Amino acid sequence: MRLSICHETDYRYEQAPNSVIELLRLTPASTATQTVRSWRIDVSGDAVLRRSEDAFGNLVHTFSVSSPGESLTITATGTVDTEPTNGVVTGTPERLPVGVFLRHTPLTEPDDAIRDLAAAARAKSSDTPLDRAHALNTMVFETMRYETGRTGVATTAAAALEAGHGVCQDLAHILIAAARADGLPARYISGYQYVEGRPRTSHEAHAWTEIHLPDLGWIAFDPTMGLCGTDHYVRVAVGLDTMSASPLRGAIYGGLGEVLDVTVTVDCAPGGPGGRQRQSQGGQSQSMD
Repeated sequence: MRLSICHETDYRYEQAPNSVIELLRLTPASTATQTVRSWRIDVSGDAVLRRSEDAFGNLVHTFSVSSPGESLTITATGTVDTEPTNGVVTGTPERLPVGVFLRHTPLTEPDDAIRDLAAAARAKSSDTPLDRAHALNTMVFETMRYETGRTGVATTAAAALEAGHGVCQDLAHILIAAARADGLPARYISGYQYVEGRPRTSHEAHAWTEIHLPDLGWIAFDPTMGLCGTDHYVRVAVGLDTMSASPLRGAIYGGLGEVLDVTVTVDCAPGGPGGRQRQSQGGQSQSMD
């Protein structure tokens, strides 16, 4: 499947800041299951993007802008070819030992309710790691109600499970916490999902989970949808939780009244495989091959 993506982030300031610093995890990498055909990041104002890789192997861009005025817009656009793999993830940069993803974080620290969830999933499965992972994914999907505006970036997995509602970030954190509590390495994935029949402007950035299973490796599970990863997903960044995989993180110095508006469109694009991979930094194209 060929997916065309546009992710626009617009900051508005009541009083212009003196400077802005941003870290972007908006660029997907080609793997065995997805091929980046084109990708560019544009930033309004006088900004130079500096590219690097973080400890997880994510492609990261950073920039700073002095006196950006009353608005700042960051736009990521591109086209990615994806392959159906029944959730199996291969060809990804693995910078860290698998055991690192058993580590709890403040956002994924399990409480008794999360441990009970893991125990219930084990009781409902055949006790193989694959069956346990599927049971956990299904239980989070069936237990949680998707609801926006009720949780935030600092909401923990335990708090979201207690509330019984949240967004994709919260459900991914719950699945990660429960999997790790059951001895299964798990990690947070940020990216995009194409949903057939959904209006193109109704898409948004998405988050899901990968669980490492013996003899299979990393498998993508989406507790928001209750399924494994498909060719409808574009994988962008990986981390222990959202703090190390979020699309944007930044700081402003001076100014008042920041308002954030994010628009994401995901289309199933026409055309077959082919073309060169390219990336644009600040409007200047740079070949990726």
